[in-house]
Amino acid sequence: MNNLSIEEIVNSCKGKLLCGDKYRQVERFSQDSRDIKDGDIYVGIRGDNFDGNAYYLDALNNGAIGCILEESFESKIDLEKVGNKCIILVKDSIKAIQDIATYRRNQFNIPTVAVTGSVGKTSTKDIIANVLAQKFDVLKTQGNKNNHIGLPLTILELKNQNAMVVEMGMNHFGEIRTLTNIGKPTICVITNIGTSHIGNLGSRENILKAKLEILEGMKPNGTVIVNNDNDLLHKWAEENKQNYNIITYGIHNESDYMAFNIKEKDEEVEYDLNFKNKVYEVKVPVSGEVFVYNSLCAIAVGCTCNIDVKDSIKGIASFKLTQKRMEIVKKDGITIINDSYNASYDSMKAGLEYLKNVSGERKIAVLGDMLELGEFSKELHEQVGEEVAKNNIDILITVGNYAKYIASKAKELGIKDVTSFENNKDASNYLKSILRQNDAILLKASNSMKFGEIFEAII
Repeated sequence: MNNLSIEEIVNSCKGKLLCGDKYRQVERFSQDSRDIKDGDIYVGIRGDNFDGNAYYLDALNNGAIGCILEESFESKIDLEKVGNKCIILVKDSIKAIQDIATYRRNQFNIPTVAVTGSVGKTSTKDIIANVLAQKFDVLKTQGNKNNHIGLPLTILELKNQNAMVVEMGMNHFGEIRTLTNIGKPTICVITNIGTSHIGNLGSRENILKAKLEILEGMKPNGTVIVNNDNDLLHKWAEENKQNYNIITYGIHNESDYMAFNIKEKDEEVEYDLNFKNKVYEVKVPVSGEVFVYNSLCAIAVGCTCNIDVKDSIKGIASFKLTQKRMEIVKKDGITIINDSYNASYDSMKAGLEYLKNVSGERKIAVLGDMLELGEFSKELHEQVGEEVAKNNIDILITVGNYAKYIASKAKELGIKDVTSFENNKDASNYLKSILRQNDAILLKASNSMKFGEIFEAII
């Protein structure tokens, strides 16, 4: 597939070409003037605390062939310094890249998997991409670029790929509706409905409604793949099996793809999959029940895309986690589980269960605030404290105001070694002072708690 031309870009976003050659071809789109490569086009995005339009000359000097800038910035553009490069003016640069991405997506008739859910989106997306890579050249969302800017920029990376896996995140109603109408998925995956962003949406039922917006952009005759062990998704699938082509996966509820004889080890999990009267042994190179679910989902996607089960299992075996998401590091006889990218009750619960099963003489949980929970903050942090006790964690360290509720509930339920801190520096110093060989540590908090600082301090 050819690159987009300046003319196509202008037409697709209803922009105005202020200067430059409309026939020039664009290699790539970037919103970061420091990340520009020769042939790129720079997108000036206005943020709360900065104006990306102001960096247009930096982008041009770094090799951009042109810029997409907002009309309100036109008077500040120095055309003499722009020279023979292209400037496209638009009313809203974010809406512009969404429109361009919609145009680009419509040029490709390829399997497109959209993944959403309260937790597990990134790891599920990554393992699905590994399975699809057994047959296809796959484009996938990089890192956490799953929002109204990241998803369009991902789609604008499409060139010669013949399959795509994109992650769709949200905080409020309407956000996934925007993303799915850009991405036009052929397969929609919903990993679970938990409590992430419940402070914004008010209930798990409303979270389900927001996630189900993903179906509004699904191509005709598309497939919906859901975690059948999640209570709300199980109920939804039962009620809607006449309305959609629904495939289910699970461990406990009878599902289309089920895992049996699960065996968890330190660094992998094995299970049996019964499929079309054959039993397949599946090995996932990361331990934990959550990765059983992720791999079942990936196999279901693979089969939907006509990939042999054996080839799907090969793709699962080579799966690697995105950095900071259940990243396992061993140093000086200590196992560190760095899951510090984000946190909700559901992912805290999964992390603590993983910590319980990993090898180590002492299990140490370093837990921080979970954010965007609103009126549910106290209740859900206390529920995490219950999980700390349920999993018999030896040492609990908390950081932040909400995390104190984790500490108080864990103490109440019998965890004796509990210490709370106001900041990462004090928590890091304390943690370093008590560490010894054969300890296993879990680091888990919302991203804005910057638990990477604790990880760097002990690594």
